Amino acid sequence: MSQKDISCFDFVTPQGNRHLKLEEGARLVMSMALGHLPSCDCPLAAALGRVLSKDIVAPFNVPQNINAAMDGFALKGEELGAQTEWELQGQSLAGRAFDGRLQPGGAVKITTGAPMPSGADTVVMQEMCELRGTRVVIADSVAVRPGSNVRQAGEDIAVGSLVLRRGQRLGPIEIGMLASLGLHQASVYKPLKVAVFSTGDEVCAPGDELQPSGIYDTNRFTLLSVLKGLECEVEDLGILPDDKASIEQALQQAAQRNRLVLTSGGVSVGEADFVKQALSSLGNTSFWQLAIRPGRPIAFGDLGLNQDGELCLFAGLPGNPVAVMVTFCLLLQPLIRKLQGETEWVGLTWQARATESMKSRTGRSDFHRGIFTITEGGELEVRTTGHQGSGILTSMHEANCLIRIEEDRDRVEAGSRVRIYPFSRWLPGYPLV
Repeated sequence: MSQKDISCFDFVTPQGNRHLKLEEGARLVMSMALGHLPSCDCPLAAALGRVLSKDIVAPFNVPQNINAAMDGFALKGEELGAQTEWELQGQSLAGRAFDGRLQPGGAVKITTGAPMPSGADTVVMQEMCELRGTRVVIADSVAVRPGSNVRQAGEDIAVGSLVLRRGQRLGPIEIGMLASLGLHQASVYKPLKVAVFSTGDEVCAPGDELQPSGIYDTNRFTLLSVLKGLECEVEDLGILPDDKASIEQALQQAAQRNRLVLTSGGVSVGEADFVKQALSSLGNTSFWQLAIRPGRPIAFGDLGLNQDGELCLFAGLPGNPVAVMVTFCLLLQPLIRKLQGETEWVGLTWQARATESMKSRTGRSDFHRGIFTITEGGELEVRTTGHQGSGILTSMHEANCLIRIEEDRDRVEAGSRVRIYPFSRWLPGYPLV
């Protein structure tokens, strides 16, 4: 093996542990998502993004009345074709229905959404009608089919039907459906409590003067943003120095107040990587390295029981900003969604044709940052954003997906198929496409 071919993936850990495959690590992470959060009533105006904790059953029909699907004149369908004129007997407006029963040979002017008069079963659109005083003339009444332009009661939602399931995350459409049932609040799971801090003497807070050997704290703000996108209750613990005692104290205190603690940096094999050491002292470690790139050094485990008697989980993410986002998307996002009680989310992946060749190594999954497009013929194509270093944050900014090269492939040729992870499904807060 030549020097340029040597990789950290060629070595086992000092303890003799192997790198877990992505799916192995994901199963271990998800196996720790035990129990569920308590629920609370949330005003509908503040329920966007929250997860339902109870099924929603329709208490009445939506719409509650048989109503007009468009503006026009309501009449008896059996009279169409037999006559061309009808006597106007009144009007039915949305919010003010026609009072009475439609008589034979009569018509009622009606607006969209207004209740159908008793005795009427058809609406003729106003463009086909001519009002001459109190007479409604329909020149081509044979062309109108009886029963046209009428919406039935319960056509949208039938009384007693299951409208939304427990475990669904509420989006704008779901909020509107709840409002259509007259609900002003929803029973939802309480937000997951998550603590976040960065580590490293070299890490500087944005706004402070950048030291000669320093870097600005990118990872903490990325994590705060994606957690907000998942409607978590986040405790920002700032930046901790490379000091084992300080890190242990911060972890111990954060574990009491939260259900999940996230850090970035300090989980590699360097002498100043104290997070992993602190985790070993305070709790249990499930794994601390995965056969993925970027994102190999990641520690996952628990910090014991919190003040509510729940197991506080811990994830020590890598220090490189791209690796932080990749590992969060692939491992922690599904975990958080499950802890929040969400059951409807599916991490969809697509197949796309690579427009360029890409290199990898067998034995690990490589995640390149990619840009997918759809050709005029409807084919999904993808290319990389260029240089794929795990510290190049612009590679995520320019991308709209991750390209996975599986463990059994050391190269992807142009024209071959690859699996992509669209950001719209995998990166919380990313705009839907």
